Amino acid sequence: MFLAVILFVVGLVCLIKGGDWFVDGAVGIAHHFNMPELLIGATVVSIGTTLPEVMVSVTSAIGGHGEIAYGNAIGSVICNTALIAALVITVIPSPVDKGSFKIPVIFFFVSAAVYAFSAYFRGRFGRMTGFVLLAIFMIYMVVTVRSALKEARVDENAQDADKPLTREIVLLIVGAVIIAIGANLLVNNGTIIARAMGVPESVIALTFVALGTSLPELVTAVSALIKGHGALSLGNIVGANLFNLVLVSGLSVVCSPFTIPLNSTIGGHNTSLVLDIPVMLFVMAFMTIPALVRRKLSRTQGIVLLVVYAAFCAIQFSI
Repeated sequence: MFLAVILFVVGLVCLIKGGDWFVDGAVGIAHHFNMPELLIGATVVSIGTTLPEVMVSVTSAIGGHGEIAYGNAIGSVICNTALIAALVITVIPSPVDKGSFKIPVIFFFVSAAVYAFSAYFRGRFGRMTGFVLLAIFMIYMVVTVRSALKEARVDENAQDADKPLTREIVLLIVGAVIIAIGANLLVNNGTIIARAMGVPESVIALTFVALGTSLPELVTAVSALIKGHGALSLGNIVGANLFNLVLVSGLSVVCSPFTIPLNSTIGGHNTSLVLDIPVMLFVMAFMTIPALVRRKLSRTQGIVLLVVYAAFCAIQFSI
């Protein structure tokens, strides 16, 4: 138990330092190619910060623990939106670039529709569903990269000679690796601590593991805010939510199909179907739709999302 606590702290330190380097690298690349920070956040940064979810979910699915892979994906979307994004919005409400924001939002709800169809009408995630989700991921990347290339305007005279692109790429990669290592240490040792305290595995997946694997997004968000890059933070969160459904879940299902886990019920119905998925869809809709309509985020949205997250966690630990 003592060793688990020590490794937990080491993981936290890795996350903090890795997040700092990761943000510096991402911002440098965005500025080098004159791309919107929100766009970089929704692609390159999101892939990097989603690595822990990929590792945890795929490993869990292969090991026969589909409930962890399933709960981690849904829980991470809820945590990213109702906790991390909510904190960002509450601290610094910011305007939204509708052009860069709408693409990941549209793809998220398309993938969420596929996800919900498999959950509600089939009751299981088959290998074909996994391939469909991965196809959505590939299409999204193609669309986003083409959009980025159209917007990119490289001005060689404006590039900082003291900070070449090679340096930014190294910072991005090294930061991502350190973040992944830190998240792995936190999740593994945090789960050991949680189990020692008697917390059920299903609750650990939806809350503790989801929070642990979302720490890269949290660290990146905080680092981006401190450095004055709120758009990068928001883009990272939305992109990470999309990748949780199409990349994390897609790979998990292709590796090992699984049925919807039944760990608890509410009114005789599977908690996942009446609480987890509806909350996931609600928090994303509540954050993104008003932002697209008004082209800005409000502090009220952040506060409401934080309240929803607190209530969600309270219900999970009470059923």
